[in-house]
Amino acid sequence: MSKTIELIVAPNGQTQVQTTGFVGSECRQASRFIEQALGHQTSERLTAEFHQQLPGQQFTQQQQQQGQ
Repeated sequence: MSKTIELIVAPNGQTQVQTTGFVGSECRQASRFIEQALGHQTSERLTAEFHQQLPGQQFTQQQQQQGQ
């Protein structure tokens, strides 16, 4: 799946940033520059993609848990 950042501007000037194709917090890192340019964030809705883990991330977490 390709990674996309979509910026939606409503007639009243309200903006919405939507990301697709990103896994975990990658979306926040990728869209940070747009959000900073737009100013104050009023809300955030996280998708199922945000709650997914990157390949290898789960393995690292399991290793850390076993080492404790």
